[in-house]
Amino acid sequence: QVRLVESGGGLVQAGGSLRLSCQAPLSVLSIKAMGWFRQTPGEQREMVAMIANNGGTNYADSVQGRFTISKSNAGNTVDLQMNSLKPEDTAIYYCNVKAMRFGVEYWGQGTQVTVSS
Repeated sequence: QVRLVESGGGLVQAGGSLRLSCQAPLSVLSIKAMGWFRQTPGEQREMVAMIANNGGTNYADSVQGRFTISKSNAGNTVDLQMNSLKPEDTAIYYCNVKAMRFGVEYWGQGTQVTVSS
């Protein structure tokens, strides 16, 4: 069983910054993409940002220009730098790893991000 190790998150005032990190105990050769989703009560989980193994990135419109996703040189750690946070960014953030093997993906346990107004 693959366990993703998430860190970061917490409580911050609007306009502040937080950084999330996720490490996957996987060979970089087995990873197609890594990133972050978020979910609020009663809502579907939504993609926040993803980075592919070739470095290509994809962001939700709501975070474009405020969040930056990056991965380590080793390729199995992904960070999400979140700036200019807004109360609507409050959610549980989940790390997601999409494997090279078709249909296989892994999820972290989730980390709470709370932005106060």
